[in-house]
Amino acid sequence: MKKALVIGASGGMGYALVKELVKRKFEVVAFARREEKLKELFQHLDSVKIVSGDARNIEMIIEAAAQVDIIFHALNLPYHQWENDLITITENIVQAAEQTQAKLAVVDNIYAYGSSSGRPIMEDKPKMPTTKKGRLRMEMGKVVDQAKIPAFICHFPDFYGPNADNTYMHFTLEQLLTKKRAGYIGRKEIPREFLYTYDGAQIMVDLALDVYAYGQSWNVPAIKPITGKTLEGLVKTLLGEEKRFYFITGKMFQFLGLFAGRDIREASELQYINEEATILCGDKLKKFLPKATWTSYEQGLTETIEHMKSLRQQ
Repeated sequence: MKKALVIGASGGMGYALVKELVKRKFEVVAFARREEKLKELFQHLDSVKIVSGDARNIEMIIEAAAQVDIIFHALNLPYHQWENDLITITENIVQAAEQTQAKLAVVDNIYAYGSSSGRPIMEDKPKMPTTKKGRLRMEMGKVVDQAKIPAFICHFPDFYGPNADNTYMHFTLEQLLTKKRAGYIGRKEIPREFLYTYDGAQIMVDLALDVYAYGQSWNVPAIKPITGKTLEGLVKTLLGEEKRFYFITGKMFQFLGLFAGRDIREASELQYINEEATILCGDKLKKFLPKATWTSYEQGLTETIEHMKSLRQQ
């Protein structure tokens, strides 16, 4: 039986990766800070070992990585922690992989690419970040590229899915479960990508099991771009015709940031992504994994909403 370590296992993508690895008969070490949350998610799974710890502590990572074949770096820090902790944690994970001779698969976003100017983003697009967070992500990528073990990076668009709580989509759906109107971040006519976490996990594990995937970066697009207006129509079908979006554009987002939490204010510099068609080109991935499949928005949203409702009933 193969063994994998998922760092950030309590987050949306980490949770999906643990579930996918269990489905593939892996023994999994689920690592995150909050033991209570890990138990809530995984204590019913015999093949999952729960390890609570701080990824800023290199010894904790090395201990958790003992005898694993692959480390998945899926830790999603709050924005306000990036400047102090993002690079340190990535260096710790790389060092742990080198010391244990494990392969490394890294979950990343698209911030390092900078503006797309409305054109599909390919893996060879020069990294020209225009934000502080984009520059940090570019530096993180360099740390991974310099690793002395096989490693690859997956660039993902915005996520949604069960347990993906720290996402724009969750922000919108959470409101719609109790109200008639909900905020949608972005313009209603701009195409956007939202990737179902279970699809991302399946593709990432497929890549991790192929030796030729390492030493590269991979763009993992959603099933297709979707506008806010079209998404609103899908939500109406699932939750009722009385449901409505109000569209939060750049200036409105900045205004809300004056009264909202710190991470909302931190996200203001990234709103260029929601103001232009920011679409990942998936040609390279689809050629490498021609049998990869994606979940429709209708099905993904249905499963996500059902998960959110079930948590409310507990």
